[in-house]
Amino acid sequence: MSTNIIAIVGRPNVGKSTLFNRLVGRRQAIMDNESGVTRDRSYGHGDWTGRYFTVIDTGGYVHGSDDIFEGEINKQVELAIKEADVILFMVDVEAGVTSLDEEFANVLRRTDKPIYIVANKADTNARAHQMGEFYALGIGLDIFPISSQSGSGTGELLDEVVKHFKTEGTEDPDAGIPRLAVLGRPNVGKSSFVNLLLGVERNIVTDIAGTTRDAIDSRYNAFGKEFIIVDTAGLRRKSKVSEDIEFYSVMRSVRALEDSDVCIVILDATRGIESQDVNIISLAEKNRKGMVILVNKWDLVEKDTHTTKEFEEKILEAIAPIKYVPIIFTSVVTKQRVHKAIETAMQVYENKTQKIATSKLNDKILPEIERYPPPSMKGKFIKIKYVTQLPTHNPTFAFFCNLPQYIKEPYTRYLENAIRKHFGFEGVPIKVLFKKK
Repeated sequence: MSTNIIAIVGRPNVGKSTLFNRLVGRRQAIMDNESGVTRDRSYGHGDWTGRYFTVIDTGGYVHGSDDIFEGEINKQVELAIKEADVILFMVDVEAGVTSLDEEFANVLRRTDKPIYIVANKADTNARAHQMGEFYALGIGLDIFPISSQSGSGTGELLDEVVKHFKTEGTEDPDAGIPRLAVLGRPNVGKSSFVNLLLGVERNIVTDIAGTTRDAIDSRYNAFGKEFIIVDTAGLRRKSKVSEDIEFYSVMRSVRALEDSDVCIVILDATRGIESQDVNIISLAEKNRKGMVILVNKWDLVEKDTHTTKEFEEKILEAIAPIKYVPIIFTSVVTKQRVHKAIETAMQVYENKTQKIATSKLNDKILPEIERYPPPSMKGKFIKIKYVTQLPTHNPTFAFFCNLPQYIKEPYTRYLENAIRKHFGFEGVPIKVLFKKK
């Protein structure tokens, strides 16, 4: 984790996620009038006057409520306070000082980090004058009246906050770092998998489907390489998405998929591959992402010598014609093959970014074409002269020939298989184009 970290904390429904979105410059956190929308702590990046910073959005701190997530949310808030360099304690001028604000002020007294009280919803001068009552909390260096909705007052707040930062520069600490998105239906073990890898309770885990709502980024270092792992909300069929919050959760998950380099798709071994799993894998393929399939809860399946092979065949049959995705059988509970999973995902990223020299390509692929040339069409013979890899973000190969319009899908697949046979590309969709020479 980088330095220059701002944590936004406070009771529920005071506008923390709205301020978070304003500081990071995009609608990254889910916002809703319902209390307790944010549960895990979310990270984003922003910059102000040449200083780059990380912002942590947290769930609303509560005490003695009926919410079964209360203890977990509070734990996440306390972890955010520990990580932060500066704490923004958010309150609501409209509501004034509440008993929850007073309780939370007692929590913040345990830290020696710089704290600023941010009095939100101060949209008018009259409201801004109401902030004075928050001095009674006896905490923080100063009080800043703001409107997270319109952005007024946030500039003055940031001017003060950046004075506490130790490092300068506006370089994005996440630039160029590969992104792995952990995807799957609700309750397949995505957050448990991420927490096990990170060695900390980064994300709240319960048996209730839909516990994770936002897509949560975490930095991860393994085998000498750094990655960003994104835990996402469970993806379910549109007809099953009933509430607004869940709809936006699903949208965040889809965006996490689109922003990723490699998708780790987790299936539930006790349920087998279901239609929604196939939809997620198809979406990843359509977006031309690297892919690894993890079959989690493998410890709960009764096995004989053929179980793994049969399960693998069922998956490949369901996702046909996709054949290039590695399948790993894991158990987060017993920690079985979890590190193998991440090692494979990293290898898939290497495969996705590898560039093959034109001479090497032609040495291997032209003999394959000679062995099985393209079938003639309308009495005309197709001659492929050479092949080269294009300088694109995803592996794309251009075959130069005399009659590109006559090459059909089966021969395209043959060439793709020939490339895979000689150069791997396991877990990566590759594109084959034909150009006139």
